[in-house]
Amino acid sequence: MDGSGAHRSRTGRAHLRWMAHAAGLPRVRVEEVLEIASLTKVANQRVGKYSLGMGKRLGIAAALLGDPEILILDEPVNGLDPEGIRWIRTFLRERAAAGNTVLLSSHLMGELAETVDDVVIIKHGVIVADGTLEEVTANYSSLEEAFFALTSDKTGDGV
Repeated sequence: MDGSGAHRSRTGRAHLRWMAHAAGLPRVRVEEVLEIASLTKVANQRVGKYSLGMGKRLGIAAALLGDPEILILDEPVNGLDPEGIRWIRTFLRERAAAGNTVLLSSHLMGELAETVDDVVIIKHGVIVADGTLEEVTANYSSLEEAFFALTSDKTGDGV
């Protein structure tokens, strides 16, 4: 989910209230997820005025309405400014530390190396490596180097 699913003329708070109502969730949950996503101060602004980072936070807030144990995010830092990247890293680490599962999909190996504990590398739908970040990168200088070494075709055709 992302903030782009919200109608641009609605406020962030109204969008989340509508989603909570549709899911049969208590209205108080909206205020909780606004706080978690650091959107309380801008909750009454129209979504059309949100920055890319605020839109991503709104999407995360929407995903958290039901308090899921598993959170799956695709390219969570794409297009974010440094403050947004720091916020999402902290949020993801706190979520995992609280006993939840957080799955990330990303092509930004350096960013993943800053954020994750465990790594799964997939090539053509087949897992070619999985383990802790330290295990997967043990024979390489970085996660990026591990990725390219593990996913390159012997024929030179690339990934």
